[in-house]
Amino acid sequence: MFISNLIEYLDSIKVRDPAPRTRWEILLYPGVWAVAYHRVAHWLFLGQMFFLARLVNHFSRFMTCIDIHPGAKIGRNFFIDHGFSVIGETAEIGDNVTMYQNVTLGGTNPTNGTGGKRHPTISDNAIIGSGAQILGPITVGERARIGAAAVVTDDVPAGATMVGQKARSTLVKAETYAQDFMPYGTPCRELFDPATQSLEIMQCEIETLRKKVAELMAERDSAAATPTKRGSAKGAKTA
Repeated sequence: MFISNLIEYLDSIKVRDPAPRTRWEILLYPGVWAVAYHRVAHWLFLGQMFFLARLVNHFSRFMTCIDIHPGAKIGRNFFIDHGFSVIGETAEIGDNVTMYQNVTLGGTNPTNGTGGKRHPTISDNAIIGSGAQILGPITVGERARIGAAAVVTDDVPAGATMVGQKARSTLVKAETYAQDFMPYGTPCRELFDPATQSLEIMQCEIETLRKKVAELMAERDSAAATPTKRGSAKGAKTA
């Protein structure tokens, strides 16, 4: 059972990362080891052996540069590509989630002094781009994409792509593009960039105005030239 689950996990990573040639290479990934250490730390945490859980957590952070609190709940086939990420205590991560480097699943500080749920919930098949900051007890929907360096503080609908600071959803409907895996959770085609779309609309408006101005100038020149031609014809007739 353990071997089959491990093979399934490594194969799921190979599908999302074209770099490794074999499963053996994936076994060297710090993200794989960080998740493995976390499984042990979380088991200790559930058994209320908090000091030992923290000890494993600190050892894992030293070895992998990835800090996952022992209390965090992580589903199957969670892939951390590279490292330097932080996952808080009450974070919950679903199945087949992909997270790139320098990501923070951070918590809020409740004003009432009660701990409770402070960190995000990441649903199945979500992709979190490098440098993204997801803060507070919010929910990132299934198959959502969090773009690189995005700052997310509100719930994310299923299938949405969030970009920017503060993150905003792209204007393209999720069902039209969110069918395949999207590296780094960041759309690279200009079609999905709201800023690019706004510039394209502005460019179209400018082109339309230019055409109208050109037509008006042509009409003005034509009107100015008409009396001159009539005057020339009349002078020639008199002569």
